[in-house]
Amino acid sequence: MKFSKLTMAIAVALTASVSSSAFAIDLYVDTKTKQIYAEPAAGRELMGSFEKVGDHVPHKGERDFIDAAGIHQDLELKENEIKALQEHITEAEKVKVSMDTNGLQVRSADNDFKFRFGGRIHADASYHSGDGYINRGTVPATRVEANDGTEIRRARMRMEGVFYKDWLFRTEADFADDKVAMKDVYIQYLGVPKFAIITVGQQKQNFSKELQESSNDMMFTERSLMNVLNAPTVDRAIGLNFEHFDKNWVAKLGIYGDSITPNVNTDKADEGWGISSRVTYAPILEKTKVVHLGIAGNYRTPADDGGVAKSKALAYSYESTNMSNYDPINSSVANIKDIKMLGLEAAALYGPFSVSGEYTRTWIDRKNGSANKNLTFDGWYVDAGWSITGESRTYKNGNFMYLAPEKPFSISKGQWGAWELAARYSAVDVSNRGFNGGNMANATAALNWYINKNFRFQADYTRLLSVKDSQITTSTGGNPNNLDTFALRAQVAF
Repeated sequence: MKFSKLTMAIAVALTASVSSSAFAIDLYVDTKTKQIYAEPAAGRELMGSFEKVGDHVPHKGERDFIDAAGIHQDLELKENEIKALQEHITEAEKVKVSMDTNGLQVRSADNDFKFRFGGRIHADASYHSGDGYINRGTVPATRVEANDGTEIRRARMRMEGVFYKDWLFRTEADFADDKVAMKDVYIQYLGVPKFAIITVGQQKQNFSKELQESSNDMMFTERSLMNVLNAPTVDRAIGLNFEHFDKNWVAKLGIYGDSITPNVNTDKADEGWGISSRVTYAPILEKTKVVHLGIAGNYRTPADDGGVAKSKALAYSYESTNMSNYDPINSSVANIKDIKMLGLEAAALYGPFSVSGEYTRTWIDRKNGSANKNLTFDGWYVDAGWSITGESRTYKNGNFMYLAPEKPFSISKGQWGAWELAARYSAVDVSNRGFNGGNMANATAALNWYINKNFRFQADYTRLLSVKDSQITTSTGGNPNNLDTFALRAQVAF
């Protein structure tokens, strides 16, 4: 039965009024009137036995004992509360979840296990001027115009994680063009001392600064004409790679088979293989001052069906844009015995200014040399960039990275992010010893706006300066020079 505070107060008062000689007294409450009585009767319920406490005043020793006991009891209560709180914190810290510029991240309390989810979207629009040409490589000859319009150039999802501190995996898939293309699919071991990494799986081969550079970080929407030689042979493939690096230099060596791209040729026998190496050295390496030098080599033998790293025949072609059907040069090389490549690279960074250049030479040895002559091809580029707002690009392990704005775009704060101007000249020559694959050069100007570490907008203008030995000609049979291409991109990456 529950009693009000007033009832309990009355009971205490009665208890205090009882003679000190009484040991104890029973008290009763009337269930209807709520009055307190010292004697039992009908309708009364026993509340309990109450004892009067004398007016004894404890001496100092008793007071100290009582005070110490109370403090000790309070400390025990506080310690129990702290222990319970620590248990909750320990339980919560077993997994840490965060979201920042690097995407969604999950890690264990000891950092031995990590997981990260990221991705990128590149949304493009392009327009061509002066693109009414004739393709004389078809029978009958057909009219060619470069496609204008919009596309999702890249739409990638990336998952990577670390297990037991030393084992890393990465899986990255591209969903652009309404299809799935696997990019990076590999396992890495990070536990080797002296800054070494071992990688097994689908990965970029060791060749070319431009090819190693992420599409998220490039100053231009597309790579240079030199990539006509590099992309078919030294792009991604399944292999085993060793990397050793220190503060100023990086050395890589890998052996590879074909790429993860499935081969539809059902009678294919043994696949091809290749070996590549790249060494870079930075004699000057400061935050805003960098000098970069590099050299790379590649050797590859084709598969039994003639396919190279992408599980198809070796072809050198250039599209004015990724969505364009306009290829000023487009040629295939057959009867390949082996391919050898040499790459030279140099770059410099000084505050907001940067300049870089690369050269690639390809030697193709062919079967039955008398009937199929060996070939030598060349490609190169030089570019320069200027951060108008003063930021410097980041340099890490032989590669130049994203230009992160010091003051990310914010209207409320009056900040406008980072702005960058860039220019590039590039050329490629795949005509040699009677093989007329084509020779061309172009120039590109770019304006880039970096909103923050994740978003940027790009605008490119490319002028086709010269083309020779092309199957595409003007209506009168002349070379299709002076093609203008305009490209816009909106990018998010995390």
